[in-house]
Amino acid sequence: MIVDQYARPLRNLRLSVTDRCNLRCSYCMPEQDYVWLPKDDILHFEEIERVVGLFTSLGVDKVRLTGGEPLLRRDLPALVSRLAAMSAIRDLALTTNGVLLESQAKALLDAGLHRITVSLDTLRRDRFQALTRSDELLRVLGGISAAAPLFPGLKIDSVIIRGVNDDELLDLVAFARGHEAEVRFIEYMDVGGATAWSMDQVVSRDEMLARLSAHHGTIEAIAEDASAPARRYRLPDGTIIGIIASTTAPFCEDCDRSRLTADGTWYSCLYGARGVDVRGPLRAGATSEMLETLLRTTWEARRDRGAEERLAADRRTPLIPIDTLRRDPHLEMHTRGG
Repeated sequence: MIVDQYARPLRNLRLSVTDRCNLRCSYCMPEQDYVWLPKDDILHFEEIERVVGLFTSLGVDKVRLTGGEPLLRRDLPALVSRLAAMSAIRDLALTTNGVLLESQAKALLDAGLHRITVSLDTLRRDRFQALTRSDELLRVLGGISAAAPLFPGLKIDSVIIRGVNDDELLDLVAFARGHEAEVRFIEYMDVGGATAWSMDQVVSRDEMLARLSAHHGTIEAIAEDASAPARRYRLPDGTIIGIIASTTAPFCEDCDRSRLTADGTWYSCLYGARGVDVRGPLRAGATSEMLETLLRTTWEARRDRGAEERLAADRRTPLIPIDTLRRDPHLEMHTRGG
């Protein structure tokens, strides 16, 4: 296992398999048009398998498939099967918006996928349509109903935005409980396409806990692995929830995550402006030793504390202007996997 300049290990890889998505969530893809990654640049399954093997040789044992929307990638269960066969990977997960999940859940399970997280910010059809510019809530709910029995402990990620869906905290907790799933509330972050973000829209972890406590009673914090992005809590009835407080309480100190885009650009921080090209040397015939050295030296030099730096900065303007996003699609969250 290798460590960076702050002794953080390289353990967790978020692997984007496509930059395309079938929703247009207002905090992620608010614009009308996007510059997509060229098809020829997208890594083939054989290339992904090789690169992931190099990451596991350096200590990665958790891999999460992301997008865009990963279920749009053709024959995704075949890739899952390849990765599930790697003994070094002890946690193979997928994050999806759930639109295509109902028809693919069983194939993903049979291929060896361990866990699924579904993004769901609202239970109200009109609000879902306004947030995503798509009337697909019923399909998402169908996907959750199909996947929850197959993947015990399924997680539901909900980005909470003041004045948009912050009145649904209790409803989302109840919905997750009804499916024996765990809801994780995420503070609204100003990353990628969130160009309309403002601090006034952020509902902090402390405020969420206060609202939930007012209804449920005393909430108990659960002590566990500090490197996990969510801090977990137990309600008086035993229900477990998680809260990811990336905006008001960044966890850079323990961050062991990096991100590989669908075209093979590697980012060691969600807020990073520049990535490392892995596809170029891979397709130019670089040996495994050469590629491993590239990954090793990049991580060992890592000093990223992006969320902490953003918290300390002037946050009256968007992190990345729209014209900059249009020039470099890698800065978008739907490209680098959120």
